[in-house]
Amino acid sequence: MQLAKIVITGGPCAGKSTAMSWIGESFSKLGYAVLFVPETATELITGGVAPWTCGCQDDFQTCLTKLQRAKEEVFSRAAATMKAEKVLMVCDRGALDAKAYMTDEGYTAMLRGIGRGEVELRDGYDAVFHLVTAACGAEAYYTTQNNTARTETPAEARALDDRVIAAWTGHPHLRIIDNSTDFAGKIKRLIAEISSFLGEPEPFEIERKFLVEYPDLDALAENANCKRVEIIQTYLKTADGVEMRVRQRGVDGDYTYYLTTKRKISDVKRVEVEKRLSKDEYLRHLMDADPDCRPVRKDRYCMTYEGQYFEIDVYPFWKDRAIVEIELCDETTPIGFPPELKVIREVTDDPSYKNAALARR
Repeated sequence: MQLAKIVITGGPCAGKSTAMSWIGESFSKLGYAVLFVPETATELITGGVAPWTCGCQDDFQTCLTKLQRAKEEVFSRAAATMKAEKVLMVCDRGALDAKAYMTDEGYTAMLRGIGRGEVELRDGYDAVFHLVTAACGAEAYYTTQNNTARTETPAEARALDDRVIAAWTGHPHLRIIDNSTDFAGKIKRLIAEISSFLGEPEPFEIERKFLVEYPDLDALAENANCKRVEIIQTYLKTADGVEMRVRQRGVDGDYTYYLTTKRKISDVKRVEVEKRLSKDEYLRHLMDADPDCRPVRKDRYCMTYEGQYFEIDVYPFWKDRAIVEIELCDETTPIGFPPELKVIREVTDDPSYKNAALARR
C-alpha cells in the first residue's frame, strides 16, 4: 500500500473546509482512498472543552495535541487494513498547529509530557499545505460567521497565520498557498501542489538552485520564519543514470530518516521517489554507501518569505558562499528572494554544485 499523510493547515477563514471537498473529489478520481482526520479544536470547543473553560490556553492545546495524535493513530491503523493500493490521509490541522497558540514554556512542557520531540511530531507528516487567511490579501471575504469556534479579528487572524507558518517551518515539504488569485484559483493551486507532491501523474521534482553569499547566521537564527536543520546525506552504490541517497534530518538528536531515488529528466526536472525509513533501516542502508563519496554534512536553514519556501544550505567547507534551493510546482514560477540573501548566480544546471559532486570533493 502507498500511504501518504498530509496536513491542510492555515490561518482563520482560509478555505480549509472547501479545500477538503475538492481534495476528496479530485484524488478519489485518481484511485486514492481519501481519509479525513477532522479538526480537533472545533470538535473540542463545540463539545465544551475550550481555552476559556480549561485552566489556560496551554492546557487546552495540550489536551488537543493528545487527542489529535490518538485520532491519527486510529486512522493509520484503519488505513493499514484497507485493500486500496493508494491511501491519502488528510489531517485538518496537525500536531504543530498547537505551537502557534502556546507559550514557549507551555509548549516545551507539552512535548516533555507526551514524550516526543518537535522534529518527530513535525516530520511525522509527509507534507504540509498552508492556506493563507483571507484576512491577508482577500480581506473582503474574511468572516467569523461560518465557524462558531472562530473569534479572531482580521489583524489577529494575520498574526496567527504568521505564527502557524513559523510553527511548521523546517518541514521538508511545506507549501504556502496565498490569495494571489481568486478563491477557485487558490484551491486549484492547492490541488496542483498536492498532485505534484504525490507524483501524479509522475513524481517530478522541479527545483532551482542558486549560489549566494555566505549568510548572516545570527540573523537567520533570530528570524521567526527560519528554522535550522542538521542534515547528513550519504550516497549509495547504484546503476548509471540513477541516484540513491539516505538522509538523516533533524536537530539536537531528534532525527528522521529518508531514502531518496532520483532520475534526471531535464536540467530543472527530475523524477524523485522518497521513502521514510526507521533508524534501523537507515543504518542498514549505510552498509551500501558508495565508497567513492564521503557523507555530505550541512546545516539547512528553512525560510518562508512571501509565500515561498527557501532552503539555505551552509556547508562546513565554505565560509564565503552557500546554496539556496527552491522547489516549484511550475518551471516558470517567478522567485522573489528575501533581502537576507545576496544571489551570486543560478547554478541549477551546474553539475559542480550538486550534492553528489560535493560528496566527491
